[in-house]
Amino acid sequence: MTTLHFTETTTATPEQFVAGLTDFGPGRHELFGNSSDKYLKVHDKGPTYADVTEGSNGIWERLKYDWSDPRHVVMTTVDSNIWGGHSSHSYTFTPQPDGTTKLDVDVVREGKNLKGRATELVVGSVGKGVIRKALKDTIKAVEARNQPSGGDSGGQGGAGQGGAGQGGAGPDPVPPAEG
Repeated sequence: MTTLHFTETTTATPEQFVAGLTDFGPGRHELFGNSSDKYLKVHDKGPTYADVTEGSNGIWERLKYDWSDPRHVVMTTVDSNIWGGHSSHSYTFTPQPDGTTKLDVDVVREGKNLKGRATELVVGSVGKGVIRKALKDTIKAVEARNQPSGGDSGGQGGAGQGGAGQGGAGPDPVPPAEG
């Protein structure tokens, strides 16, 4: 089992970041590069949970999203073609006095077959840098969609604020399905 931890800072509020994590509409790949619309399927969704399959490049996983605590989102792998066991993602948001948000991300990967175990080894070594870059790209995308646009003074710009629509290990700014 491989566990990775990342700490970053974002100008997005916890609410804005949760809105991005839980926006399962088309175009999710714009926030999470390893979440292709081709794999995206929402099985069930409620006010603080979702059951979503997502992935890309031949790797998929079904994730149980739980955002009942608005400062902590947990995504637990319930099925996958390569991940099993304790595989999950968690995002913890801590508002800072300067208006930024401290973001702690934990990624747990446990391969359930030969391909999964091999991918787990890569994720735990050279893949950590790739996942860190994906997280930073997700942070930039979430921040960009929440910037005031044009002449808008102080409003929240960008689409997907309500998490509407149809699935990110991934989910994954640290994408739900590495591959």
